[in-house]
Amino acid sequence: MLPRLLARLLRTALVFLLVLAFLLLQLHSPAPSAAPAGAEPSEGSSPSEPSSSPVSTAPPPPTTPLSPWLAGTVERLNDEQVVRAPGGGEPAPLQPSDVVIVIQVHTRLDYLRQLIGSLRAARGIETVLLVFSHDVFDEAVNAEVRRVDFCRFTQVFYPFSLQLHPHTFPGQSAQDCARDMTRDRAVKAGCVNALYPDKYGHYREARFTQTKHHWWWKANRVFDQLEFTKNHSGLFLFLEEDHYVAPDFLHVLQLMSEARPQHCLHCNILSLGTYLKVYNYRADTARVELTQWYGSKHNMGMAFNRTTWRMLRSCTSLFCSFDDYNWDWSVQYISQTGCTGQKLHAMLIKAPRVFHIGECGVHHRGKNCDKFSLLKRVSATLLSASRYLFPPRITAYLAITRRLKLIKGNGGWGDPRDHYMCTTLRLPNSTWTWPEPRPEPIKAAAPAAARRAWRRRGVPGS
Repeated sequence: MLPRLLARLLRTALVFLLVLAFLLLQLHSPAPSAAPAGAEPSEGSSPSEPSSSPVSTAPPPPTTPLSPWLAGTVERLNDEQVVRAPGGGEPAPLQPSDVVIVIQVHTRLDYLRQLIGSLRAARGIETVLLVFSHDVFDEAVNAEVRRVDFCRFTQVFYPFSLQLHPHTFPGQSAQDCARDMTRDRAVKAGCVNALYPDKYGHYREARFTQTKHHWWWKANRVFDQLEFTKNHSGLFLFLEEDHYVAPDFLHVLQLMSEARPQHCLHCNILSLGTYLKVYNYRADTARVELTQWYGSKHNMGMAFNRTTWRMLRSCTSLFCSFDDYNWDWSVQYISQTGCTGQKLHAMLIKAPRVFHIGECGVHHRGKNCDKFSLLKRVSATLLSASRYLFPPRITAYLAITRRLKLIKGNGGWGDPRDHYMCTTLRLPNSTWTWPEPRPEPIKAAAPAAARRAWRRRGVPGS
């Protein structure tokens, strides 16, 4: 009896010791040193918070390596300049009355699909050429674009994207200064753009600078470089992937273009969109406002011709050096300074025909976002206003506006590498290279400690 009891006690003690050893091993095992690739930032983190690192943290390695053929594919597709026509075959050449619609595309496929659907439903769309300008090569997006069967279309791919340059300029390099570093600390650390914060003391963020570069590149591309469009004398309408058009947007654009010589010969931009929240189609469906062009108010669904483009292009240096990462504020600045000769004025339709449905995007703040809430509101608006669409003519009135102060800019564009690259985007087939790893003035002005840091990194001439 006693030996059996002792054996049972020994077995129980052994099991207890094994369980205890297992728990102790779990408690003392080391925690992972970093989040796995592709993990979301921790709650409460913000890209604008100061970094404790002396230089900016480069983007994490992609979960799948960048395909070595991707850059070659983008270059080949841009060189081929294929224009596709409905049903295949040779696309008909552009007529002066045809509209070229240029769409800036990132990766928001759900919004792009809605935009394409609204274009499909528009009257007169068969005469249009769509130019999809991509800053990401994405097979799902490309497949959606290739389903366009209602008009001519082509695709162009921004060749200096963050996708193609994830760890080197114009992407975010590990040698770049962190956004919120002080200038003195940046110089001591030897990061490459140490002497060039923006006017507010912040250093460049590639995810923001890309948008201005892309917009300027695509404008140069469609007006001056694409064989199919570089001699087109008609209107170019600029949209984005999260826009949505009314069924009569081409009809109204034509009415505005025909009325411009009579009502506002100096209006050089036609605007089909507005950021107002309330519209009255019964009263305003055919009313246009004549006003100064204001970047943040009149940048949606804006159309202009080659004459206006030449005005903008003549101010390339000022556009590319103005310390603002927004293309529309930069355009407003070159207009206000008088660089364009004639200041920009807009003819704006009061009841909009282009809408912004991108509730979830780069400027959205907050965790909760219903991506289709604005789309539902726009659809309801157009349904209730359907009887007032397709007006036979438009009426114009002059808006009473105060004189606009010269804008100061929002910063984010202080790096001379951005200035230099931006000016080269007007060149056909430009292959951007920075002639030095850093501008020469940095080397001359840097203290000895910074130069030693650069020498350790192998920077030539340091």
